[in-house]
Amino acid sequence: MSEQLEKIKQTSALIKNKFPKKFRPSAALIIEKNFEILSGFRILGEIGFDEIFSQDEILKRNAGKIIFADCGGRDVIVYSGRFHYYGGIQMRDIGFMIYVLRYLGVKKIVSVDEVGHLNPRFSCGEISLVYDHINLMGDNPLIGKNESELGLRFPDMSNAYDKSLYKKIYRIFQENMIRINESVMLGAIGPESETDAEARFYREIGADVVGYSMVPENITSVHAGLSFAGIGLITRELIADKMMEDERTDIQKIKEQKENLNKALKELGKIISRILIKI
Repeated sequence: MSEQLEKIKQTSALIKNKFPKKFRPSAALIIEKNFEILSGFRILGEIGFDEIFSQDEILKRNAGKIIFADCGGRDVIVYSGRFHYYGGIQMRDIGFMIYVLRYLGVKKIVSVDEVGHLNPRFSCGEISLVYDHINLMGDNPLIGKNESELGLRFPDMSNAYDKSLYKKIYRIFQENMIRINESVMLGAIGPESETDAEARFYREIGADVVGYSMVPENITSVHAGLSFAGIGLITRELIADKMMEDERTDIQKIKEQKENLNKALKELGKIISRILIKI
């Protein structure tokens, strides 16, 4: 057994030992720790990342936690907080957290990421529904020795954002009259914002939104045989030429970005529990 697989199994066992009685998760939700959208969930327990990764100084610095929740009768694991490549976390460690979900019994993942929009038809404060991505991060979690128990050496990415999950979430958006922004996500490293030239290039190659976190999670999920759905919270406008004419201060931009995030979170909060129940 490789060191990677041994660590995954040890961590899974540690987390399972903290499960509430009769807790059997089949779905997971990945969010940032400041995404307050769990009002429709019944919290059964939690464990901090610092407790899970007590021997790893870099990983335990992340103030995230794993929440055990009941969502309409369905057991759900919530990663409240995630690892970021721009934060100095290695891609293999980002992927590690996805593999752990598989060994906890999870079959389906919904990942929610804050994004900037390149598509002029989109607006800040809205939600994007991701159906594909372009990886320009220059790295991915599968580089290195492949562990066959985790997945194939060359996984097929033609259904990266599971079509079945996508259709179900699309229908929920429709039923709740929430605008649907079908999106190709561009995976960038961050954390610096995009230049005007980069935004123009990203749009010209077919991207609708830019995000810094979801793509490596998706790649690992496909490798692990997990169904994956991606949702973007649109907080920034990345329209070429308009960016260069923007005279707002950094403080003003950050303030509006937070306002847009809260608006998008409010919309998603109306349906996120239903999404977890229906998928």
